[in-house]
Amino acid sequence: MAIIQIPPLSQISKGDCLKLLKKVPDKSVDLILTDPPYNLGLFMHKRGTNIKGMRDHHFAYSDWDNLEFEQWSKLMNDFLIECSRVLKNKGALLMFMSIMKLETVISEATDAGFYYKTVGIWHKTNPMPRNMNLHFINSTEAWLYFINNGTTGTFNNEGKPVHDFIETATISKSEHDLSKHPTQKPLKILEHFVKLLSNEGDLVLDPFMGSGSTGVATEHLNRRFLGFELNKDYYTIAKHRIETKL
Repeated sequence: MAIIQIPPLSQISKGDCLKLLKKVPDKSVDLILTDPPYNLGLFMHKRGTNIKGMRDHHFAYSDWDNLEFEQWSKLMNDFLIECSRVLKNKGALLMFMSIMKLETVISEATDAGFYYKTVGIWHKTNPMPRNMNLHFINSTEAWLYFINNGTTGTFNNEGKPVHDFIETATISKSEHDLSKHPTQKPLKILEHFVKLLSNEGDLVLDPFMGSGSTGVATEHLNRRFLGFELNKDYYTIAKHRIETKL
């Protein structure tokens, strides 16, 4: 099996993340920052949700998203094992995740060798007011923070308290026009995590790269980036964005 050469600069690859992860050398990555599929497709379908509308505006198509929970859990377990292998000891894993799946991911990550640090919340100050007269507006997403084979790692808080509650707007129109990805995270929140959990020159990996926002954040902050994306269109967009730092 060909080994992915650790890049002196940013490098991205098109393909399945589990297959590509197996090509990454052991203990070569400083930070994994990613937003994997939440496996909500079948759940939404069984509730009679307008799946097409949700995909167009809230979450991207992914094979992982349409699996039965047991199948998704097995893939997530395999993914976390590979993440632990490629991540340096005391390196951080920061991943966004559905609140519904937090317990599963924490359990599987712990089994894979990660030390659970915290669950945090991203509060969106301008969420889409979907069905606002019928129920609560969905204005939050969760994120999980782990340390690999250790209990503490890089944490560049500069002596200031950093809360596990982050409040920002969703992506701007200009950011969305660049990527057109339905689950794109704003650069502001990604740069926050990159700056806090890694140092200049470190290697940041995003195995579910999407339209490349994590890569753009690393370019802005003088980190190296390694990204994987299965979808051809998003890969092309990511390549352009990372090259132009947009």
